[in-house]
Amino acid sequence: MSHTTERVQPQLSGSSRTQDGCAVHPTFCGKHAGACYLVYVGLLINKMFGTVVVGVGIAGLARIRDLMNPMPSSPSEHLKLFGFVSRRSFGNINEVKQINLEDALRSKEIHAAFISTENRSHEETIRMFLEAGKHVLVEYPMALSAKAAHELCEMAEQKGKVLHVEHIELLTEEYKQLKKEVAGKDLVKGTLHFTGSVLDENKAGFPAFSGIARLTWLIDLFGDLTVTSATREKQKDKNYSRMTVHFQTANKKPLTWIEERGPGMRREKKINFCFTSGCLENFPQAPRSAVGLFMQDQNLFAKKLLGQVSKEELAAEKWRILRCLDLAEEIQQHCEQPEKICS
Repeated sequence: MSHTTERVQPQLSGSSRTQDGCAVHPTFCGKHAGACYLVYVGLLINKMFGTVVVGVGIAGLARIRDLMNPMPSSPSEHLKLFGFVSRRSFGNINEVKQINLEDALRSKEIHAAFISTENRSHEETIRMFLEAGKHVLVEYPMALSAKAAHELCEMAEQKGKVLHVEHIELLTEEYKQLKKEVAGKDLVKGTLHFTGSVLDENKAGFPAFSGIARLTWLIDLFGDLTVTSATREKQKDKNYSRMTVHFQTANKKPLTWIEERGPGMRREKKINFCFTSGCLENFPQAPRSAVGLFMQDQNLFAKKLLGQVSKEELAAEKWRILRCLDLAEEIQQHCEQPEKICS
């Protein structure tokens, strides 16, 4: 994200407070809109956002760690962790107290929720916190249906709240180098093949949703895609699954995405992207990032809360997220008519 100084202007009504709780006199705003905006921005610069982490798996614990140890002089210094919510009883984690869900929803000190639960419960949890007037950061995927995702985005906009979907796969140095390598080249054909261990689909969702990070890569690298076919092979007795999706780019070039999971399968991505100038079969060498992926994502969320992300960037991100979820649902529909079962 660029460090643009353009900020999303707030919707100021007759109330003496903005939606972020900053006091601004309405009469002054009416007569001096520009000055009022500067006052608002100045208030946001000093604004602290109380946060709560919901779910304490691997991602949730990483969120607690980064919220407790923000980067110096970064937007994350405007986030203050008040506690965490979990169905299990922990008491405290690293001196962070456990609070119940109802208290988190009601608390006026909590302005934003970091949702790190299993995929299946993302939609319901987002709705609850948006209804309670909180900003939301959620791990991908936002929801397990495209319709629900569109509804959640509309709900966030109506309430004037930030709904940020984490996509740390775009923040890895590996991906950043790959994007540089691909930029400006004319695609002839390509394949992205992912392998990994078994997931519980009842919790994680259909592979097109649980694997949406790979779909996000393809959309971000090659632009909008059209599904031409999608099939899925399942060997229930071996707990094995392989989803194969064929796309066309806007220039009618073929792309294939394979999502393969089974017991003992190593988490790995393989690429074979062929361009008019040659083929790319290995990931380019990438330096190690000095800033962790969750911290980078947290900084981006904080920038949004502070109004430091341009309307254009927000619109492009929203389009990408919703387009990927639309495609994921279309892929699932293709695969389930009918699903191939192997004994």
